[in-house]
Amino acid sequence: MSQHRSLRAAATLGGKRNVLKRFERVELLKKRGQWKAGDRITGLRKTKPEA
Repeated sequence: MSQHRSLRAAATLGGKRNVLKRFERVELLKKRGQWKAGDRITGLRKTKPEA
């Protein structure tokens, strides 16, 4: 049985995400100098992905 057209198109989009995963947020905060080794992982600052 083949997959419906609408489902196939959604899987291949791969658009821009506006929510970062925790490890991505830590990397971004490290680059900005707002997070140091030993700081808490929980309760991170809000960040926007770089354009």
